[in-house]
Amino acid sequence: MTTQPATTRTATATAAPVRTLSLSRTTATAARVLRQLRHDPRTIALLLLIPCLMLVLLRYVFDGSPHTFDNIGASLLGIFPLITMFLVTSIATLRERTSGTLERLLAMPLGKADLIAGYALAFGTLAIIQSALATGLAVWFLGLDVTGSPWLLLLVALLDALLGTALGLFVSAFAASEFQAVQFMPAVIFPQLLLCGLFTPRSEMHPVLEAISDVLPMSYAVDGMNEVLHHTDMTATFVRDIAIVAGCALLVLTLGAATLRRRTA
Repeated sequence: MTTQPATTRTATATAAPVRTLSLSRTTATAARVLRQLRHDPRTIALLLLIPCLMLVLLRYVFDGSPHTFDNIGASLLGIFPLITMFLVTSIATLRERTSGTLERLLAMPLGKADLIAGYALAFGTLAIIQSALATGLAVWFLGLDVTGSPWLLLLVALLDALLGTALGLFVSAFAASEFQAVQFMPAVIFPQLLLCGLFTPRSEMHPVLEAISDVLPMSYAVDGMNEVLHHTDMTATFVRDIAIVAGCALLVLTLGAATLRRRTA
């Protein structure tokens, strides 16, 4: 009979357990985040009201040209939630790390996947409310004229908000302070904003810039909004666009779980 070496037995005994994704731990994390946000009215206002106020402002900026509002209003209906969710999520996650909360949580039977999924669930719930408010306001009160179903418009806006949440969770791993988290906005969001086709069709850009825009998720978010704006039915292009946005959000969430650190050095 062979005897297992002592070093092997020790390594086996002390191996850290693999923590698989747990629904109970994920929902508990989401509930904790929502309780914290409930006591932060400024964050709630930023998440829910600012996109609506920006749409109202945009509507009356183009008061003499409603057609212009119709052309860019749908695109901005997806871009505004993406930007606000990115900003709030990145700062909130970083605050958890710098305060030591993240380190204490990960010392418990809570895996990185549970934590990221819990944050995504909490901010995703807020994203649903945010997207519903902004879409309802734009379509039924500001007179945004869309050919397709407003529900498809809401779907794209929601996916954009979830993408912003995923990007915020991801970049928070690389920031050492809240100021640095805000600095990621011009690095991550602004290039996508310039290249997404909002200001000029992507086909009219320099070929190099057009090629870059083809791999940026915001480009497909804007394309999806434009499909709803101009087509009555769900087109194959629309399905492709929302699939890419959803896939990018899932990919970034996975990368966020992989790069999550217990604390900021």
